[in-house]
Amino acid sequence: MRVPVLITRNGTILAGFGCWRSALFDDRHEICCIEYALSEEEALRFIISHHQPQSGWNAYTRIRLALKLEPHFQERARDNMRAGGKCKGSANLPEVQHVDVRQEIAHLAGVGARSVSNVKTIRELAHPRLEEALRDGTLTINRTIQLCKLPRSEQLEQLIRHSEERATNKVIRRTIAPPKGAKIRPDVFAVLDALRREEAQQPGSVAIRIGRHKRTVVLVGHDLMATFHSQRELSLT
Repeated sequence: MRVPVLITRNGTILAGFGCWRSALFDDRHEICCIEYALSEEEALRFIISHHQPQSGWNAYTRIRLALKLEPHFQERARDNMRAGGKCKGSANLPEVQHVDVRQEIAHLAGVGARSVSNVKTIRELAHPRLEEALRDGTLTINRTIQLCKLPRSEQLEQLIRHSEERATNKVIRRTIAPPKGAKIRPDVFAVLDALRREEAQQPGSVAIRIGRHKRTVVLVGHDLMATFHSQRELSLT
C-alpha cells in the first residue's frame, strides 16, 4: 500500500514529494492524496516540522525555510507592541523584539538562535558556492560563518581546499583499518625509501597533503605497490 501524498488545496506538497516524483517517472496519472485546508504560513510550518527529523533536511535548509516567515513574526511583534501602546504606527522594531522574532524562527527550525543569525549573515556575505555546499551538507553553518570573514574569492579557494581534504579523509577512513584477517602490510621504512626514489626518478609523482589528523597516514597507489611486490623491495610482516 502506497503512503498518500499530503497536499494543500492549492496543490502545494506538504509531504510525499518522493512518491509524487516516482508517480511521474512511472507515468501514473493518479496518486492517492490527502488534502489539508492550510494557509501559506500554516503549510510552511507543517513542512518544516514534518521534515525536521529527516536527515535530508539539514539545519541550513530548515532555517532558510523558516526565514520565509520572518515578515509574519515581525508583523505579529508590531501588533503586540501596538496593543500595548508601545508602538504608535512605527515600522521599526526595538532590539528586544528582533530577538523574539529570531527565537521564533529558531524554534520553528529546531535550531539555536545563533544559527539563525549566522545563516542571515551567510546569505549576505557568502559566495554562492558556499551556500550550495551548505545545502548538500559539505559545509556546516559554523565552518561557513568562519569562511565569510574572507573575501569571496578567498572563500571559494578555501572551499576547494576543504572539498579536497574531505575527499582525502574519506579515502583515509576507508583504508586506514585493514580488512579483518589481514596479516601482510608494507614495512614503513621501505615504503618511505621507495617513495623517495620514485620522486627522484619522476618529480611530482608523490603528492603531500596536510590534514587535521594527529596520526600520519601514507596512501600508496596500487601501481607502486605492484612494483614493490614484483621487485621484492619490501619486508613483509
